[in-house]
Parts: sequence; C-alpha cells; structure tokens
Amino acid sequence: MTGAQVEEGVLGVPWSSGVRRRDDGVVEVGGLAVDALAAQHGTPAYVLDEADFRARARGYRTAFATAFAEVGTGVDVYYAGKALLTVAVARWAREEGLRVDTASGGELAVALRAGVPGAEIGLHGNNKSDAEILAALDAGVGRIIVDSLVEIDRVAALAASRGLVAPVMVRVTTGVHAGGHEYISTAHEDQKFGLSVNPGALDEGGDPPAMQALLAAARRPELHLLGIHSHIGSQILDPAGFEAAARVVLRLRAELAERTGVLVDEVDLGGGYGIAYLPGEVPLDPDRIAKDVASAVAAVCAELGTPLPRLSIEPGRAIVGPAGLTLYTVGTVKPVALDDGRVRTYVSVDGGMSDNIRPALYEAQYHAELVGRTSTAEPVLVRVVGKHCESGDIVVHEVRLPGDVRAGDLLAVAATGAYGRSMASNYNLLTRPPVVAVSGGASRVLVRRETVDDLLALDQG
Repeated sequence: MTGAQVEEGVLGVPWSSGVRRRDDGVVEVGGLAVDALAAQHGTPAYVLDEADFRARARGYRTAFATAFAEVGTGVDVYYAGKALLTVAVARWAREEGLRVDTASGGELAVALRAGVPGAEIGLHGNNKSDAEILAALDAGVGRIIVDSLVEIDRVAALAASRGLVAPVMVRVTTGVHAGGHEYISTAHEDQKFGLSVNPGALDEGGDPPAMQALLAAARRPELHLLGIHSHIGSQILDPAGFEAAARVVLRLRAELAERTGVLVDEVDLGGGYGIAYLPGEVPLDPDRIAKDVASAVAAVCAELGTPLPRLSIEPGRAIVGPAGLTLYTVGTVKPVALDDGRVRTYVSVDGGMSDNIRPALYEAQYHAELVGRTSTAEPVLVRVVGKHCESGDIVVHEVRLPGDVRAGDLLAVAATGAYGRSMASNYNLLTRPPVVAVSGGASRVLVRRETVDDLLALDQG
C-alpha cells in the first residue's frame, strides 16, 4: 500500500473500491465492519461489494458503448453468469444496462427468475441437452450459441417442434491463444469449444468446420443466423488477442457474405478480461480495451469493404471478481521448516478448496490480509490452507502476514467474487458458504449458507 492509501485506509488493488481499514485495524466493506459480518453471517462467507459490482458493470457498458459509437456501430454487453450468478446479481447486471450470458439450464433459470427478459439472454454450452435447448426456445432467448455441426441440426429440429425460428450464433475457434492457465485458454485448436476457422485433417480439402457450420445454419429455415461468436480465453491481460481474434472473425464474416450473400449482423468477441489478484498487478482498463478493439474492428471492416456489424462482449470476472472477498476464521497455526532454511507458517482457515478450487485447479494466486484487528508484529512468510483432507488444499500459496496471527483471527482473501461460489463443492461434505451482499453499511444474504440438514436431505439412504 502507498502512504496515501494507509492514511485514507483504502486497501486498493486487488480489493474492491469499498474496502477500507479503520484506525483500529478492522476492515470495512461497503461501510460494514468484517467482525460484524462474521458475527451475523458466520465464516467462511463470500462477501460482495454491491456498489463496486455496479460501478464495474457501468464502466464496461459505458466504455464500449462510447468507443463503438465513435466508429459508427452499437454494442451489447452481456454479463457472463458463469463467473457468479444469483438472482440478485442478475438483477444488478440488468439494472446497469447489461444483458446476461448463461452456460446451462440452471443459469438460464436463475436469469429468468431475476426478471431478465429472454430476449436479453444468451445460452452457451458445448453439449447442451434437448431440455436446455427447449427451455431456451420457450423462454425466447435472444441467441443460442451453437458449438458443433451436429448441434445445428438438433437446434433446428427442436425449433421446428415448437414452430419457432431459433436465433443462433456460431462459435468459432480463431486459433488466437490467450489467457492464463492452459485450461482457461479456449481458442487454440486442441480443446472442446467451437469450430475451427482453419482447414485441417478432418476437412478433406473442403471448407473448415467454422465455414461448414455457418453455411449449414444459413440454409436452415428453422434458424436465424445472427452472427459469429468468438471467445479466446480467460484472465487475459494483453488486448492484442482480442484485436487478432476480431480480424479473423470479420474476415470469416466477409467470406460468408461473398459466397452466400448473407452478411451476418452481429459479431461477439467474448470475454476473458483480466483482473488483478495481487497487489501491484494492473488489470485491463475497459476504456483502453474498448478503444483498441473498436479501432481494430473499424479498420478491418474498411479494409474488407464490409459494413460494421453490431458487436457484443461478455465480461464476467472483470465485473464480479474484484467486487468479492472471502472471509475466513483462522484455526490451526503451524510453523514448518523449509529445505532452504526458511520457516513457513501454515495458517489453516475454516474453508478451503470447497469454496475456492482455483488454486488447486489452476495454481491461481491470491492475496490475503488479517482484517479483524491491528498488529505491530513483524510479518512472516505464510501459506494459507484449508481444512480438507488434501495436501493441495491451498487458499493462498504465499503471503506475508503478522507474526502473531492466531486462532480466532479474521482473514480475508481478495478478488474471489468470480469462480469461488460458482465452482464450489461439498468436498468432505463441507457445506457451502453464503453469498452476502454489502451496501451502504448494511448486509443481506443473497444465497443462504448450506446446512448439514441440506446435505442429509439429498441422501436417500
């Protein structure tokens, strides 16, 4: 933290804008002290700064709307619900002018319960069930993103069974490899999503899968081909990937128009905008990325001689990630001698990989701080771990905390709004934490804490 941040009490990156430390060392979120939150809601708990979420949603909507208006077209911003979707979160997104992107029937149901109109919802998925597709059609979703050649026929047949014309986009794989861990980079060839724009062994000299899919969708009367969809990865911090993907997709759009006379109206460039997880990291700036992408889209369309499409993007983590933190209570504290002569203190908390699987799954890095009191003790090297029966149950790989950290202390981990709750499990039959929103010095439960009774109710014996 800088001196100014210390004086003002603002923790800064990677915390939400509403996180401040009082003179007594207690941290507040949205004007409410964490000790009061812990007393009321228990720990572990996911805590969402509502004002921060709303501000980030507005920031993306405004930045992209302004940048694309300047080049002469419009843009729709879809909140990527897979990052975190509750009824309240979906409402916040819509109230801030965003649409909602869903990736399953369950996410679709939550968005609909929140009052999001079907026309403002998209449905993703590489293996949608018939039930999910029918639910989307019955809800009148604005677009179904088809992910394979066989799915085109399935969506067409199901639309025909309802007497409907299904609005679809074709998800293509651009070959632009971007993002963090290999598992969250989604536009390289050897993975499950999308249809490749590149000729390959499967094409036998014909069109690449992406063009085959576009041609197939365009000629099906049960389908309305809205456009082309691309998503190149997640936790992307270099905007060049989005620009490169835009060029590939726009050229594919122009080729389809040249061959068929069908110039699709929309292009979706997906999401994946990176955030800061550690102090000193710099997240993608919405204004910068919007201007860069808008400029690239305008330049490529001018080069190709095609009108500008309407654009859409799908930020999720970039909106909800920094808005959330996870509040824990410290239990066992254990110093361990390392081979290099250092001592690392293992600080165990009352949650772990069941409420944040990302460190175990992706080796994701997080930052933690003592938030329930002040301390003048010298910082020590700490690994924050969970209570699960796994050596890989690590919450924070390495951080420095006051040397007097002890059982009963409150510890908070920053930037856990995305993919904490949405990827949570009941491993070791731990119950999942509540999602608690804080705004204006008050809290409310968005998703209640699970109980042992909930677990037993599912077990039919």
